Amino acid sequence: MDKLVIEGGRRLTGTVEISGSKNSCLPILAASLLTSERSVIKGVPRLADISTMSKILRNLGVRVDQRDDTLSILPGDYQGRTAPYELVSAMRASVCVLGPLLARFGRARVSFPGGCVIGPRPIDLHLKGLRALGAEIKIEGGYLIAETKGLKGCTVYLGGHFGSSVLATANIMMAATLAKGKTIIENAACEPELVDLAKFLNAMGAAITGYNTHRIEIEGVESLKGAEHNLIPDRIEAGTYIVAAAITRGDILLKNVIPEQITAIIDKLSEVGVSIKQEKDGLRVKVDRKLSSVDVTTLPYPGFPTDMQAQMMALMCTVGGISVITEKVYPERFIHISELNRMGADIILEGATAIIKGSKDLSGAPVMASDLRASAALILAGLVAQGRTEVNRVYHLDRGYERLEDKLAGLGAKVWREKSRRTTIDTTEYREKERVYGSSYQA
Repeated sequence: MDKLVIEGGRRLTGTVEISGSKNSCLPILAASLLTSERSVIKGVPRLADISTMSKILRNLGVRVDQRDDTLSILPGDYQGRTAPYELVSAMRASVCVLGPLLARFGRARVSFPGGCVIGPRPIDLHLKGLRALGAEIKIEGGYLIAETKGLKGCTVYLGGHFGSSVLATANIMMAATLAKGKTIIENAACEPELVDLAKFLNAMGAAITGYNTHRIEIEGVESLKGAEHNLIPDRIEAGTYIVAAAITRGDILLKNVIPEQITAIIDKLSEVGVSIKQEKDGLRVKVDRKLSSVDVTTLPYPGFPTDMQAQMMALMCTVGGISVITEKVYPERFIHISELNRMGADIILEGATAIIKGSKDLSGAPVMASDLRASAALILAGLVAQGRTEVNRVYHLDRGYERLEDKLAGLGAKVWREKSRRTTIDTTEYREKERVYGSSYQA
């Protein structure tokens, strides 16, 4: 198992290229199942999650070839194959194969999904939407078994406890492309990654409108064809490097960024005092004055993204004053607090709200990554901590950041990867974390 080691105290400067969007690529790969023709996806990052989705597709009879940042997908003969537990349990987005398989073949057998441990993430909206389209779904042995004699268009409302669901919207939208008649998704998600998926589906021959709103309309078609598509840049990776510039009080030029997709991040970082300006070659992020504390509330797009909550918290630990961060998307997504406090931060958790007393000097320490974005937050903290920080279990990081240590090193950070010995945590500390965060906490 790998760990990242960081020697803190270096100001980051230079240029960094943002990779293609992971959260856009995964459902697009699932959408390739809707046709028997070849599709080509460009700008694909080399990530563990992309590799997992490719393995799932191959297990379903699909030929997947990768050359550099281009994936070629040629669906084969499905023959009732299964998306197995050992693959699906590693990544939540893998549930997106359910809709395409059901729409094209009339049957799907998919394990319950996995992914980061950040609190309950039910798939009830996926099942609600597919059942509304005419699917019969049962659960046997931890697998979802869905069958239909033909999907039919309908109107379905996808409102959940914490707003709309991106993956549920994607699953229903993909299934509806081959349903008879018109499907209307009310309270649909409208994240940029979902817009990217809709554009890919339309390139395949689908008839989807309203995909940048909360009301999506899909007119079913008889069949779809293969298509070529260029992925949008990863807005969460872009946001992470914006925070990297801010936390080190640096000066970074980000290339391959769509500012319109990260307006909430830009707005909040500008409120902190970070200078963010569009230049000819990219987005310039610079700190040339004292930063201020802020309050942040995560919300579905276009609000401040939950996937930037941990990184923003790391920054606020280094900014004078009191900051308050409220999590409205995944209220239990706070396991990183104990690890930041291990580094000298002063954070108190009250329900779904974290209160950060900033300006304390952080110190390097061995810490444990609990999920993808927490990994990034701990690395960001390590960039400015005094001494040496070791971030263990960075397999989480490899799921969503392409060559992070190489990109940071290119900006002047002193960071490298090592094989880690088995890390033990004091039993008392482990039990306390389990008490605070629930039995899903894993040391």
